[in-house]
Amino acid sequence: MSTTQPAAPGLLNRMFPNGFDPLAILLQGRAFFALIVIVIVFSLLSPNYFNVSNLLQMSQHVAVYAILAIGMLLVILNGGIDLSVGATLGLSGVVAGWLMQGVKIPELGVAFYPSVWVVVILALATGAFVGLINGILISKFRVAPFVATLGMLYVVRGVALLITNGLTYPNLSGDPEFGNEGFDWLGFNNLFGVPIGVIIMIVIAIGASLLLNKAPFGRWLYASGGNERAAELSGIPVKRVKVRVYVLSGICASIAGVIIASELTSANPTSGQNFELTAIAAVVIGGASLAGGRGTVRGTLLGAFVIGFLSDGLVIVGVSEYWQMIFNGAVIVLAVLLNAITYKPKQRLATPSAPATPPTSDRAPDTGVGAAAGKIAG
Repeated sequence: MSTTQPAAPGLLNRMFPNGFDPLAILLQGRAFFALIVIVIVFSLLSPNYFNVSNLLQMSQHVAVYAILAIGMLLVILNGGIDLSVGATLGLSGVVAGWLMQGVKIPELGVAFYPSVWVVVILALATGAFVGLINGILISKFRVAPFVATLGMLYVVRGVALLITNGLTYPNLSGDPEFGNEGFDWLGFNNLFGVPIGVIIMIVIAIGASLLLNKAPFGRWLYASGGNERAAELSGIPVKRVKVRVYVLSGICASIAGVIIASELTSANPTSGQNFELTAIAAVVIGGASLAGGRGTVRGTLLGAFVIGFLSDGLVIVGVSEYWQMIFNGAVIVLAVLLNAITYKPKQRLATPSAPATPPTSDRAPDTGVGAAAGKIAG
């Protein structure tokens, strides 16, 4: 009598080619599982937490963090860091507010009121310019990313304060008489019931995912972040990639700044303080490696939602602001600890028959990235 083999083992082998390891699955999907736990816990604690209206409102708050975090992900994949995104967010909002108030030329006695789209484009150009300076300092002059972007944080924040003299630009809704109305459309309008900020977040996430997974630039970025020296020897334009990721990070910060200014219909030069830390936390919670070369847009989005839904949930159930800081900090520390466990380098045991040979000055060590990068360059 012939017997048929069950299909389950074959299915499991296809689903888990490296073997079914519950701990590995939990580590890889930790951001997703954390988000599920947060939603369940706060839904039990508050009946108003899990409803469509509140979820959309929380998603609108998350959108700003997520957009910042996607730009930060590109930088971290390259093995860098960008501490200036929060200040860039504030400066971009100030530039938008300054333009919405009208560009006055006292010598001619006239004032120009640009349209909203011109305001948005110039605000985004501001972020791109800040990112360009960061990229040039880091790639051309080899300034450490932490030092370069920390210095730019203070420079950019100071420029925003100088433009406004420390004040806030109020009432940015515009005036029909000057043809500059509609700036608040980004912050208050919905499309098919979804806030505009959330739609912008989705578009940016899709664009970044396509860039990383389908475009040569994405492969260059992963290769240079994994092993910059090997990537450079393989013909990848490492410096150009480095400049571009900081420019993209600056643009993402500007988009977030314009959204916040639109939501508040005012531009504050101190907006975005400590947002750079939130962006870094979202990337880390999403499973990216701070050493570079590892991370996904999907994970970063999940990390941003974990932070946003946790913060809003603590507010809804009435937790003290001080305890909120403790909870958020504990989540970040736990995420870093799990990343350290996930990306712990595997130690190889040397055997007498195959002694290790140190690399010579004419040959880069074989890390596996060089071969992959060579295929990309070819």
